[in-house]
Amino acid sequence: MVFFSKKPKKFESTKKKDIPGGLWAKCPGCGELLYSKKLKENLQVCTKCDYHFRIGVRERIDILLDSGTFQEMCKNMQSEDPLKFKGPTDYPSKIKKDQKTTGLKEAAVVGEGEINGKRIALGATDSRFIMGSMGSVVGEKITRLIEYAQRERIPLVIISGSGGGARMYEGLLSLMQMAKTSAALERFNRAGGLFISVLTNPTMAGIMASFASLGDVIMAEPKALIGFTGPRVIQQTIRQELPEGFQSSEFLVEHGLIDMIVRRNDMKETLSELMDYLEIRQESGRES
Repeated sequence: MVFFSKKPKKFESTKKKDIPGGLWAKCPGCGELLYSKKLKENLQVCTKCDYHFRIGVRERIDILLDSGTFQEMCKNMQSEDPLKFKGPTDYPSKIKKDQKTTGLKEAAVVGEGEINGKRIALGATDSRFIMGSMGSVVGEKITRLIEYAQRERIPLVIISGSGGGARMYEGLLSLMQMAKTSAALERFNRAGGLFISVLTNPTMAGIMASFASLGDVIMAEPKALIGFTGPRVIQQTIRQELPEGFQSSEFLVEHGLIDMIVRRNDMKETLSELMDYLEIRQESGRES
């Protein structure tokens, strides 16, 4: 008995239409699939769980400063290779690779701009450029920015985004930048300058152990990783369980290391209000 008298039809495979990449982004915080355009409109902050995506220094400048007011300083400074460092990748090659990836000359961008019409000296480090580590150029740019703010008598804001500390490719020249930037801030403080430090995810190691922790006001974005060395290394060293949320901005504001947590969407207005308030206090102090 023949059950099938007809040959089955052949189904011709059709090519899938190409879907453009980059239309969607998955949130690392909650796993939600986010439409990239909407995510950008919300300043790269998840609309469901408020996770703050990492962003580059140019995006930060655009978010914080009044449009068209930023004037970059020291923009052509580049690192040398003082140790002729040899490893799986040599230092000059690593710099060139990250320059191409980020469009930056170095991990720090500094300059002057305005927030709601108020002049400020602004610096920012970018974790995409050799983990935002502090080499001699980063330290020099931050120091020159501090000195510029002191000369011009304007508030100083530094936004730290660094997963790395002193840059091992430069040895002692890198380590000394911690002392140099800290000394410049001490002079700035004695001259009556206002320094607001903004910590983002991540702010670690040598940068956190130097200028990032020396603000008159220290604020952080939500759920940022902040500390000197990573929690895994600490746990292996002291052989103890660490508290839940250790080294998060929420844990650190509760324990007094930082002053406040500010969402990215509120950062510009918060900085503006703080500068107004603290400058009035400074003027009152001078009069008395």
